[in-house]
Amino acid sequence: MRNILSTLALTSAIAAAPAAILALAPASAAAQSSTSQTSAAPAAPDPATALHRMGAYLSTLDAFEVTSESSIDLVTEDDRRIDLDGTTTYKVRRPDGFVIETRTDKKLRRFIYDGKRFTVYAPARGFYASVEAPPTIAEVLDIAADRYGIVLPLQDLFHWDDPANLPTGYNHADYIGVATVDGVETDQYAFGGDEIDWQIWIQRGDQPLPRKIVIVDRTDPAQPEFSAKLSWTVNPRFNASTFAFSPASGDAAIRMAEQ
Repeated sequence: MRNILSTLALTSAIAAAPAAILALAPASAAAQSSTSQTSAAPAAPDPATALHRMGAYLSTLDAFEVTSESSIDLVTEDDRRIDLDGTTTYKVRRPDGFVIETRTDKKLRRFIYDGKRFTVYAPARGFYASVEAPPTIAEVLDIAADRYGIVLPLQDLFHWDDPANLPTGYNHADYIGVATVDGVETDQYAFGGDEIDWQIWIQRGDQPLPRKIVIVDRTDPAQPEFSAKLSWTVNPRFNASTFAFSPASGDAAIRMAEQ
């Protein structure tokens, strides 16, 4: 099977997309309808401003916890789409700690960083690999990707706090309207390009958090899709032990292979 969105690296994928647009002709009517139904709500910012406002807010968070309920299409060699659901939890302490656990019916992985070491752990298989790590999350993400070929699930959540890392390269953007995601009122935006179309739902109010993301790969005839709903806890209190790795009895250390 081809897993075209396996890295889930939204920012880099969009930056590489050539210039063309998906016409969303019905979007204007939908937006007008949604806006009229919520006339008392504050006006939504334009798409580019909304992304920057979201990024600015994320930069204020010293810590956060996120649960992502996701679905990704795996495409077979004969262009059939197979749906795979999963849950990923993120516990993040800036600038030097995270624990990310991704779980599907096929796999369980944990990625742990305590400010000194970066560890990849497969608890169901009883193996882990650990290497010395630099002192910040941003540096760890770069080394994991460049040296070991490891791109963490939805790692854009760690990058969007820097305006320079917000998605660019799109040349079509629409405000779709107000939408409710798991009981939270959001503004829905759609962005388009030749290779990728994507949507984001950003929470309204003074906490403009990304609440839902949908990405469609237009380069594949099957047009597979990745989607995720995000539940947030902002500035939680974590103990130092949250980011400490302790292997279970019988677990075996293996080498983290460089690419």
